[in-house]
Amino acid sequence: MHSYIDYIVAFILSFTVAVFITPVVKKIAIKIGATDKPNTRKIHKDIMPRLGGLGIFIGVIAGFLYLQPHSIYMKEIVIGAFIIILVGILDDKYTLPAKYKFIGQLVAAIVVASSGLLIEKFNIPFYGLVELDYLSYPVTVIWIVAITNAINLIDGLDGLAAGVSSIAMTSILIMAFADSQFLVVALCFILIGSTLGFLVHNFYPAKIFMGDTGALFLGYSISIISMLGLFKNITIFSFIIPIVVLAVPIFDTVFAIIRRLLNKKSIAAPDKLHLHYCLVNLGFSHRSAVLIIYFFSACFGFSAIIFSNATLWISLLLMIILLLALQFIAEIVGLIGINRRPLINMIRKISQKNN
Repeated sequence: MHSYIDYIVAFILSFTVAVFITPVVKKIAIKIGATDKPNTRKIHKDIMPRLGGLGIFIGVIAGFLYLQPHSIYMKEIVIGAFIIILVGILDDKYTLPAKYKFIGQLVAAIVVASSGLLIEKFNIPFYGLVELDYLSYPVTVIWIVAITNAINLIDGLDGLAAGVSSIAMTSILIMAFADSQFLVVALCFILIGSTLGFLVHNFYPAKIFMGDTGALFLGYSISIISMLGLFKNITIFSFIIPIVVLAVPIFDTVFAIIRRLLNKKSIAAPDKLHLHYCLVNLGFSHRSAVLIIYFFSACFGFSAIIFSNATLWISLLLMIILLLALQFIAEIVGLIGINRRPLINMIRKISQKNN
């Protein structure tokens, strides 16, 4: 087990390396043509270098080499990370078709699952412990791929994905400390430090985008640390806690799928109705929209920490409140569609009857 000083040093090391290496990565991105060109779906007006996730990855490597966290699963986790980074770099340079990116993510997830790091069981209130048995493998692969993509989908404004990821990882860090899961603590310190170091260059107005290299790597990393920590913590609501921590990117993705199905479009069809775009369309500035989503993420992260220590009835009450809040937010900002507001319409009808 490392000392607290070791964790702080690893954080500072990862942060510092990411701060100083990102401008170098920016020059490389411009030189090789790994840039993001403006179009009708994007808010930025100028050609921007991407590949910034490479700066995050190099910062993580620095902290990792210092702390050298040990786990029987680590070799496969690292191999999976390199696969994800390779896919991200190729996409930032060549804009890969979605199916090739998916195949890369699938291979990385299968490598991790082959190590024995699996989502094997979780608790369901009023039912008890559910053992997944052979379903552990597909559930694990689906979780890794889903979270990897959820972070990627929310990467639409300067500093958004990096900030939301940092908040989610900070929530996991607090719960890992409370549960004495020091491997997760070590990985969180390294990842948060490097991500914040990159955020120095990525917060509005951004000088570089993280690209798929960063978004896919952060999503992959969060999926892994949540499996190492949150799913291993057998609490009353163990299956809900990771979802609450990542509520903003997960539900933004879920609402995007619902929205596209209702509009009879492919679920892979891009649009400008993600949460961040909706907030900008409502009149919020770029910076304000990002800070609002940071606030939402922090609220859900705090809720997850409460979940991990709450009684059954408090957990149930909190879950109902969170679901209603998510639906209400989605309807206000237009995540499902401007004319689809069942909860708001129901409240309006009840209010009119009472009047």
